[in-house]
Amino acid sequence: MAGIGREERSGSIGRGVSRRWLDFMATGWREEEVDLSPVAQVKHLARRRALLSAVFPGDTLVIPTGNIHSRTFGAPYDFRAGSDFLWLTGDQDPDSVLVMHPTGMGHDAVLYVRPRSDSASGAQYLDMTHGEIWHGRRFSPGEKAVRLGIETRVLGELPGVLGRVASSDRLRVLRGYDRGIDGGLERGVLPVTAGNVARDGLLASVLSELRLVKDEWEIAQLQDAVDATVRGFEDVARRLRPDGVTAERFVDGVFAWRARVEGNGVGYSSVVAGGGRSTILHWSRNDGVVEPGQVLLLDMGVENVNGYTADVTRVLPVSGSFSVAQRDVYDIVYAARTAGLGVLAPGVAFVEVQEVCNRVLAEGLRGLGLLRGSVEEALDPSSLEYRRWSLHGFGHMLGLDVHDCGHSRPEFYGGGVLRENHVLTMEPGLYLQPHDELVPAELRGVGVRIEDDVQVTASGARVLTEALPTQSHEVESWLAAQREAGPRKPGTDDH
Repeated sequence: MAGIGREERSGSIGRGVSRRWLDFMATGWREEEVDLSPVAQVKHLARRRALLSAVFPGDTLVIPTGNIHSRTFGAPYDFRAGSDFLWLTGDQDPDSVLVMHPTGMGHDAVLYVRPRSDSASGAQYLDMTHGEIWHGRRFSPGEKAVRLGIETRVLGELPGVLGRVASSDRLRVLRGYDRGIDGGLERGVLPVTAGNVARDGLLASVLSELRLVKDEWEIAQLQDAVDATVRGFEDVARRLRPDGVTAERFVDGVFAWRARVEGNGVGYSSVVAGGGRSTILHWSRNDGVVEPGQVLLLDMGVENVNGYTADVTRVLPVSGSFSVAQRDVYDIVYAARTAGLGVLAPGVAFVEVQEVCNRVLAEGLRGLGLLRGSVEEALDPSSLEYRRWSLHGFGHMLGLDVHDCGHSRPEFYGGGVLRENHVLTMEPGLYLQPHDELVPAELRGVGVRIEDDVQVTASGARVLTEALPTQSHEVESWLAAQREAGPRKPGTDDH
């Protein structure tokens, strides 16, 4: 990474630079050609904004994407657009803000974006934060208007726009993304009252709820992310040693390579959990080693180039075959997964799916001799004994976020019912901790989660992740086939 000196720490290198050098740097640049073809989802973007407009007639809606954050001084994190903003605009650049201006017929949508930091302004070389020599060419507001199918203006106009509506009781702001907008709220430029906190909260909820049902383009994006993820699991299986130690860091890196080759990167921190760490639900340090005879729990997903992520978990027997104890636990989770998939359909309550999965898990725990009483007693809300070994729900929504649409109100999500073209995970699990003395010694340190990505259809459900086997004997056969095929050579089947 290019170094920065003291004069650059404000984001500019212009101080102390001679006029002669500035004049020299401003001349002799040829304009680069760019592709101004509309983005593939452009028709969906307009439809989504129309859906939002219909919910809030007469209100001014402010939806920012967010800002760049620094990992360390002078080294920013990669920027990822806010999911609601991305769903409405298709714009993946930082600092942009969508404003829905009310009209008699609905809303005029205007996207406020940074102008180019090019040779004409001098910013391309003077501004280390946004300059195009530092970070690459951006689209101008006019170019974005063509690509995204939306009126686009420069970000500098936004303070005046917000100032004219700041005191209105018909203003709603999506908060928690943009430091400048949130700072304005705190300073009273956009005053915070109990009333507008409630109004802003409803905007966040409605945006999540509108995103629950996926359109055909979104489902294709999710399938694309899943397909890349499947290839990532294959990459890992082909490099997992059956007769020696494999570092979790190595496995993590193998999958991350696939995620970057075929997408933006991983959709969330990968879980690479060998042996007893398979019982740690969100293990992500990935600094242990995997040994023969252990199970390896892999919870990983690729985020594709348009921001949609897969979320897949499989458990592999490192030596090639599950032990008797490992298979016993695995087959209980597989049975719960299969039972849960069997009831997915439009109109089915989330809680019903949860109850079906929980019952199968409790029956399996009873069969292992872990429950002190009956299955009914273990499931009783006053006891919930089975949850000692299964803490999480059966699944969650999936889309632009790995835990998608999280601001939805309960009646539309966990307390509601499934609808056609919901996309969610099915991921029951059992986790028998290594230090749990209520568990027989042979079962300790075995964690199993099987996670599939599923589209609810008119007649039931379609498993997007069906290319990765789930039944224990199929997993063993698949692992053997991957090992026989061997690692892919660079440039072959790398997409």
